[in-house]
Amino acid sequence: MDKLRAMQVFSTVARAGSLSAAAREMDTPLTNISRQLSQLEQHLGLALITRSARRMELTPEGREYLTACRLIIDDIDQAEARISGQISDLNGTITITAPETFGKIHVLPIVTDFLEQHSNIDIRLLLQDRRVDMIEEGVDLAVRIGALRDSGHLATFIGSQRMVTCAAPSYLAKYPTPQKPSDLNSHVCICFAAPPSGLRWTYDHSEHGRKTIRVRPRLTVNSAEAAVSAAVNGLGITRVIGYQAAEAIAKGQLVPVIPKADNTGIPVNILRWPNRTAPRRVTAFIEFASVRLRSNSHAAL
Repeated sequence: MDKLRAMQVFSTVARAGSLSAAAREMDTPLTNISRQLSQLEQHLGLALITRSARRMELTPEGREYLTACRLIIDDIDQAEARISGQISDLNGTITITAPETFGKIHVLPIVTDFLEQHSNIDIRLLLQDRRVDMIEEGVDLAVRIGALRDSGHLATFIGSQRMVTCAAPSYLAKYPTPQKPSDLNSHVCICFAAPPSGLRWTYDHSEHGRKTIRVRPRLTVNSAEAAVSAAVNGLGITRVIGYQAAEAIAKGQLVPVIPKADNTGIPVNILRWPNRTAPRRVTAFIEFASVRLRSNSHAAL
């Protein structure tokens, strides 16, 4: 068994999500992929992947082994680059994930500028609001907004966002504009549900102190985009992260209310694997993106 090849197969299967997808990506017959994965599991004496008719999942041992495989593969790629004299000319692929709206507004322009400067680097940019498993999905960098759950990853703090409570002028023409958080109890509210805390809005008011309001929404949605759209249509008041409503506010479609209360900073970080030596292309992108994102994280408000 070619152990390195088997590691590459396993890593690709984990990222691609299926044996057939890995076979297409590696331009290798499906039977070869299946055989090499089986040989690797037999060699290790344990199952790396559990398979069912609908999905494929890594076992706990598979997750741990996958991290080691990717570190080894990265180290080999870097060693080959040094030997061939390519280390000064960054090369390879970076996979990045970010929240969809934030990614479109802030990350995508940075990616395009970075690619213009580094012709030998390719980037896979995954814009989605769900939290991806960086190990299983082969993600090098993740832009995360909010409290970090991935304690095993290295985080680079790049700034903070603030929440914004807002409503359409048409709504505010019909109802009194709220002056303090407790006034929201008498208003129609639109909640972007992030269970279980999505129905509680916490404010750090410059005059009234910290207060948590339990909101009774007329409408609960599962995306910030939908919450903003409903507010623009005049249904009620919503509260989202500043960048999510920035365009509607700039166009005059939404108006911030009780702005003195929206002072809580929400951290924005770039996460990466806890590699001892991250590939140069990854650290180069972090350095390049951090400066831009630090300024943009505040400008987005």
